[in-house]
Amino acid sequence: MEATTHGTGPIDSLKRWLQGELILPGEDRYEEHRRVWNGMIDKRPAAIARCDSRADVIATVNVARSNGLLLAVRGGGHSFAGFSTCDGGMVLDLSPMNAVEVDPDGQLARAGGGVTWGTFDAATHVHGLATTGGLISTTGIAGLTLGGGIGWLQRKYGLACDNLLSIELVTASGKAVRASADENPELFWGLRGGGGNFGVVTEFEFRLHPVSAVVGGLLLYPLERAPEVMRFYRQWLRDCPDELTTWLSAITAPAADFVPAELQGKPALAVLACHCGDLEDAGQAIAPLRDLDPAADLISSMPYPELQTMFDADLPPGIRCYQKAGYVAELSDPLIETIVEHASKAPSPSSTFDFHDMGGALSRVPDDATSFGDRQSPFCFNIVGVWKEPEADPVNLEWVRDFAAALEPFSTGGVYVNFTADADRVRAAYSAKKYERLRALKREHDPKNLFRLNQNIAP
Repeated sequence: MEATTHGTGPIDSLKRWLQGELILPGEDRYEEHRRVWNGMIDKRPAAIARCDSRADVIATVNVARSNGLLLAVRGGGHSFAGFSTCDGGMVLDLSPMNAVEVDPDGQLARAGGGVTWGTFDAATHVHGLATTGGLISTTGIAGLTLGGGIGWLQRKYGLACDNLLSIELVTASGKAVRASADENPELFWGLRGGGGNFGVVTEFEFRLHPVSAVVGGLLLYPLERAPEVMRFYRQWLRDCPDELTTWLSAITAPAADFVPAELQGKPALAVLACHCGDLEDAGQAIAPLRDLDPAADLISSMPYPELQTMFDADLPPGIRCYQKAGYVAELSDPLIETIVEHASKAPSPSSTFDFHDMGGALSRVPDDATSFGDRQSPFCFNIVGVWKEPEADPVNLEWVRDFAAALEPFSTGGVYVNFTADADRVRAAYSAKKYERLRALKREHDPKNLFRLNQNIAP
């Protein structure tokens, strides 16, 4: 049962227990804190509990469970689907829990559930260390990691979830538990790919790696050259070193000085890259792509956190977003033709089609080592509609859906769970065996589905 809590017993109860800030409708900060990153999501929770500690999280979970309240858990608030808020229920906001503790000798970091990758990277970079952590610095570590965690360092060091050492979790019963390879190992398995289904993570412990400066950025080609570049790319990947993570993105070339005037505002193909090894090796690895004579070459040596911020300005809070995604087994000529045809019709210059290489270290992790859905498919695609005006919703939604329908014949049928919000696609993110294991964990730790505002696995 969903319940509105304003002015009722549950609110009074939470006020007694919560050490952090409780924000209610009508208060000065309510409008600021009810909003999330995706501007399409416009919901009005009855209470926002900004938790300062694990005790605050336990209190909030207990009040929501005991009173049958709809509960949304917010880490970074970057969910495309707006899972981190709700109408009439309670938001458990982890953003005040944003401390990062780094052990440089042990090469590990502990981070609160409300940390963003920008904060995490800043803390680890001081020590010349990093771990795989998404592609945008404003993304929260929690949602990205629990769903798997594609990122700039994935070919060398695996997904974000592959670098987890332990997790501190508050379950639906209000119990604080720890999960690692040695403690609650089955739960630890489920948390590495199963999303936010099993509780509220108050602390992550990550393995770190010696990454400081990287060679990264993008090469830009006119979209009419995309077939040539993409055919070359699929061959070149066969000998790509683990240190070099790349992906393709069909974009609209920006009106910027680094873009030739004749390409500005026109459809283009970007090859995005991050090499986390030796600088000389990076130059040799990227050279074949440069030999294709890009219209713009924006690849250079830079601090890793700087690369992480490259797209932040393109995806500010309040932007309107919608996505469809999947996996494909090969980058075939018919697929290339379909991509070029639909990418060229994007109604918004901010929209992209992203095509991720899923090879390297992440593909060598045993499939049953984590609950992450698909380590066999070599490519993952994501159609990302991004626009500003509400009146443009219909045309942009239609473009994403039509593009996805056109790619369906090429798809394996699976989907990366972090790239979907559709309830009927969550099942497709996992094999039958993994899904049943996840359901068993859900029945054990959240049998009444308190944590259902997510890519939900129903008990």
